[in-house]
Amino acid sequence: MKSPHLDSRWWALGASAALVLVGLALAPPVEKPDPDDRWCFAWIATPPGGVQERAALVKNAKWNRTTITVSFLDGEPDVQKKVMEHAKEWTKAAGGPAGLTFDFRKDQPTDIRISFKYDGSWSVIGSTAETIPQDQPTMNYGWLTPDTDDDEYRRVVLHEFGHAIGLIHEHQNPAGGIEWDQPKVIADLSGPPNNWTIPVISHNMFETYDAKETNFTKTDPASIMMYPIPKAWTKNGFSVGLNTDLSETDKSFIAQQYP
Repeated sequence: MKSPHLDSRWWALGASAALVLVGLALAPPVEKPDPDDRWCFAWIATPPGGVQERAALVKNAKWNRTTITVSFLDGEPDVQKKVMEHAKEWTKAAGGPAGLTFDFRKDQPTDIRISFKYDGSWSVIGSTAETIPQDQPTMNYGWLTPDTDDDEYRRVVLHEFGHAIGLIHEHQNPAGGIEWDQPKVIADLSGPPNNWTIPVISHNMFETYDAKETNFTKTDPASIMMYPIPKAWTKNGFSVGLNTDLSETDKSFIAQQYP
């Protein structure tokens, strides 16, 4: 089942490489991902009566209140419980950095609505979730099951709730610093199964967010929002593996944003 919001931003994590696409209307890959593939979508929802530019991120997507209500539209109780436990790791009440409360409720209306029915892992960014109709999810976990490893739960849930409180994928941090081997990235992403054009690859892989519209720190390879980057995609051998916990920079930055 496809996400109800595929006019959005994509992140594809394959068994051997991470593919990041953000901000354009894109079709799914022409081939179905392998069972080990992991998909994450994150986007700024379009407000009523206007178009949201991709550069308006953390500042315009930051919640202006400290309690964010959350509900589940479906899913098994055991899976819901694990999502709740790991989501709260962002909050001070659970020893985390954010002066926020995730108020999990059984019924709508709520700010964040979670489903497990759709392909991949995705979330609307920050408070722009308020523009999504109440009968639609704003977050999805497509591969979590009662048997999923706890490290995977932590990694995925912390990442998606990071989007939900306004964070972007770290590779698009305005601070930059990733020395992309652009011909190699283009060669990999322009072929099957993605078959993306050079403008699409350039826009989504190499462009960063506007510094004037974004609160940010120095690019943090250890961030929970940084997905794996294979060594072959960079000029200086820079690479990132799977981050499963909040980094120290994640903690200090979010503590400043939500004191």
